[in-house]
Amino acid sequence: MLLCDKVVKRQKMMEGVAPAASLSFEAALAELETIVRSLESGKGDLARAIADYERGTLLRRHCETLLADAEAKVQAIAQAPDGALTLRDVE
Repeated sequence: MLLCDKVVKRQKMMEGVAPAASLSFEAALAELETIVRSLESGKGDLARAIADYERGTLLRRHCETLLADAEAKVQAIAQAPDGALTLRDVE
C-alpha cells in the first residue's frame, strides 16, 4: 500500500468524528477509555491503531486542559473570615 493510500484510509476512518475540542470532559474521557481498551486488545490493523493513538492523544490533551480550567475555578473560591464563600481573582 502506498503512503498516500494509507493517509486517505486514515482520513476516512476519522470522518464523522467530532473535534476533540468540542467534546465535554465526560464525552472525551469516555471516548478515550474506548480507544485505550481497543488498543490494549491488540485487534485491528496498524493504520487503525495509529489513528486511534493520535485521536487518543488529542483527547488526553483536551481532558487535561478542561481539568486545569476546572482546577483554576475551584481555586478561585475562597472562604471569607466570617465563613462565607467568595470568589477571588485567579492569579
